[in-house]
Amino acid sequence: MFILHKEWDFSSSGVFSGLKIDPDTLVKKLDLDARSIISSRTGLEEKTVLSKKEKMKLRKERWLQKIESVKMAKQKQKAEAKRKATPVVGDMQPLMEALPELSFLTTSGRERKPLKSHTKAKAEPADFSLMKQAQKYQLLGEEVARFHEVIADPEYRANPLLAISKHLSQRLRQGEEGEPF
Repeated sequence: MFILHKEWDFSSSGVFSGLKIDPDTLVKKLDLDARSIISSRTGLEEKTVLSKKEKMKLRKERWLQKIESVKMAKQKQKAEAKRKATPVVGDMQPLMEALPELSFLTTSGRERKPLKSHTKAKAEPADFSLMKQAQKYQLLGEEVARFHEVIADPEYRANPLLAISKHLSQRLRQGEEGEPF
C-alpha cells in the first residue's frame, strides 16, 4: 500500500509557519502604460449601445453582403467555365484577314496596301442549335434565297444531278486551294 515517509510528510512540519505576509503588499496597482493593449482599449472607450433595430439592420446588411459575394463568386466561376469551354480553334479566316502580314509591317506606312475588308465580322456557330434566334432567321433567309436561285437556274432545270455534281466538284477544288467557300 501507500506508505508516507517521515521526511516527506509536510502536513505536520509547518513549512510556511514562520512566514509573515502583509496583505497590503499583495495588492498592486498597474500603470496605464503597463496594461496590455486589449485591456487598455476596453477600459478607455465606452461601448456603443445599439438599439434592437440598429442591430437588426447591421445583421441584415452583413447577410446581404454575404449573399452578394456568393453571387459574384458564382458569376466569376461561370464566366471562367465559359471561357474555358470556348474553343480556341475554329474559323481562323477573320483573324487572318484582320492581322497584317509581316511584309506589310516591314514596309513603310505609305507603301502599305489597304487590308481586305471581311464581309462577316463575326464567325457564326457551325451548329444550328448553338445559334441565336436572329442568326437562325438570317441563315434560313439566305438558304431560301439560294434555293430559289438554284431552281431558277436553267442548267439545273435541264439536268439537276449534273448541276449538283458540278457544283460539288467546284466546292471541293476551292477547299483544296484554300479559298473561302
